[in-house]
Amino acid sequence: MKRLLLLLLLLAICTGYIFPQSGRRINTTRTTPAPPIQPPLNPEPEIPQPKPAASVLTFLPEKLLERKIRTPEGKSFRLADFHGKVLVINLWASWCGPCRREVPEYESVRKEYAEREVEFIGLTTEDPEDASEKVNQFVRQTRFGFRIGWADREMASILMNGRSSIPQTVVIDTDGGVVNHWVGYTPGRSADRLRQAIKSALPQQ
Repeated sequence: MKRLLLLLLLLAICTGYIFPQSGRRINTTRTTPAPPIQPPLNPEPEIPQPKPAASVLTFLPEKLLERKIRTPEGKSFRLADFHGKVLVINLWASWCGPCRREVPEYESVRKEYAEREVEFIGLTTEDPEDASEKVNQFVRQTRFGFRIGWADREMASILMNGRSSIPQTVVIDTDGGVVNHWVGYTPGRSADRLRQAIKSALPQQ
């Protein structure tokens, strides 16, 4: 009897131990997230890409030579009208201080070449509808003796060749080739620079 009770007790103990262990185990292991990717401490510097160089105006296109240029008096002319002459084209505006200071120097050169095959043309980049009186006043006050005209947007863009600053000066030889083109006014030196450019553009005798 005692042996039977002992066997039943052992059976009960074993049963109580086995059943709780037979269920699904819950895996409590957590996956550690990967650390964020950090940039290198000394990254390679970006190499700036060079900007494409603006094309150089070397020759006046036909459409520019044939384009009608309006004058303050309501008349018109074309650059082609002066074929066979050296052209000095000055781009200016009535509100431009350096343009005003440049005019007397350029006027001295114009008078020196009055008897030569050189045409001096002053083209303002302003809107003729808004700036007509200001332009006329500028011409009177500075005694600007160049042939004055209005440069429309396309003409100004071609002559300025991507550079928007004024004044600008373009010197063109008798075949329509651009001999020299510069931007800005240099006190006391602009006249000499213009003389040298005209001498280079005139046919060698």
